Amino acid sequence: MVKIIGIGGSLKPTSSNRKALVVALERVAALGAETRLLDLHTLSLPFCNGDRDYPDYPDVEQLRYLVAGADGLILASPEYHGSLSGVLKNALDLMSTQELEGKVVGLVSTLGGPANSNALNDMRIILRWVHSWVIPEQIAIGQSWQAFGEDGQLLDPRLSERFDKFAQSLVTHTRKLRGESP
Repeated sequence: MVKIIGIGGSLKPTSSNRKALVVALERVAALGAETRLLDLHTLSLPFCNGDRDYPDYPDVEQLRYLVAGADGLILASPEYHGSLSGVLKNALDLMSTQELEGKVVGLVSTLGGPANSNALNDMRIILRWVHSWVIPEQIAIGQSWQAFGEDGQLLDPRLSERFDKFAQSLVTHTRKLRGESP
């Protein structure tokens, strides 16, 4: 069974970004993957200063341990000023190829305005530098504040189909990279 960790780049627990990440993890779990949501707002993480050791911040080791033990990741970020959120960038900076190399990664971005792929492209660049494998399917949800119902589920059936394809691609490629049959 593949293990997928979802990391959200919003510190707001009720954000549309978190809702999108939960939907993505639900779709991946429905395909037989073991999933876990890692909420950065529940972790005490310092600003990355380039050191490897942060003895006063045990959550750094927890973050690294959980990511190192996963087969794949889903990273979801709101787009702030044309890029990924600072909190997600900082979390990635606190890790290295030791934790991220060889991980299969799916990317999701949420925006208040029209959809574009700036945050997604920036996340791709970062992940390429740490030797992760980003799947080609990606999701950008423009005007994300109106994409979800009261129950947190997607309102647009076409967007829901995209999440299904995204989840299938992530699980299939993760299994392939692990040498399992899809």
